[in-house]
Amino acid sequence: MIAAAGIVALITDFGLKDHYVGVMKGVILGVNPEARIIDISHGVGSQDVLDAYFLLSNTYPFFPDGTVFVAVVDPGVGGDRAVVAIESGRHIFLAPDNGLLGFLEKEGGIRRIVRVENNRFFLKPISNTFHGRDIFAPVAGHLSRGLDLAQLGPELGEIQRISTPAPRTIREGVIVGEVVSIDRFGNLVTNIPGDRLSPADQVQVKVGKATIRGLSTSYTSARKGEYVAVVGSTGNLEVSINKGDARKKTGAKVGDVVRVRHPRT
Repeated sequence: MIAAAGIVALITDFGLKDHYVGVMKGVILGVNPEARIIDISHGVGSQDVLDAYFLLSNTYPFFPDGTVFVAVVDPGVGGDRAVVAIESGRHIFLAPDNGLLGFLEKEGGIRRIVRVENNRFFLKPISNTFHGRDIFAPVAGHLSRGLDLAQLGPELGEIQRISTPAPRTIREGVIVGEVVSIDRFGNLVTNIPGDRLSPADQVQVKVGKATIRGLSTSYTSARKGEYVAVVGSTGNLEVSINKGDARKKTGAKVGDVVRVRHPRT
């Protein structure tokens, strides 16, 4: 069993205009007044499970052991989808069983999965539209205090999966991937691993009407307003503009094709 660190890290699609995030924090602190709550993001696309998947999968390795991650992007709230708690080698994850945590299966880090059913740890009455407040938040508070997953419900053998886009080599020297995320700066994050691209000066990247020749080492490798192709903090290829917004200039959106020509596949 993982020793709880007292840290709860939140990812939601709630935004910050409404009360939803604040009341979740209040519930967590009501259960564990010593909890340290971290906002990873509340700007996930509305009901965009895949966006949350990529965001959390690129975030969790950098947190201390014993962190409880709570991801509430839940199009099936009030329906028959399960709520699951997962213990990995270092952390605990709490989310709807809708594929959001599928990266844990890919990485082979799952120790235990339980279906969260024990309403002793829920708020009552339970709203059919706000499980973030009535189920996820109080359970996260208890987990941050060291509650064993076994107290929450029966063990499960697997979790739901979602189809995630993967880059493919269509012929020698040509990789086709796609934009999987766009950050607030307008940088287009792709699913193409940077370690597949070499040598940097011979790479050509196309997305929409934009063509970028060569990989840069930083956003400032080009002049202001010019495109750059860089390997970003996720380890994947990004298309950016120095002091500009690549999303606006290209009109790109998540799912758009990115084509890379390079000498090595």
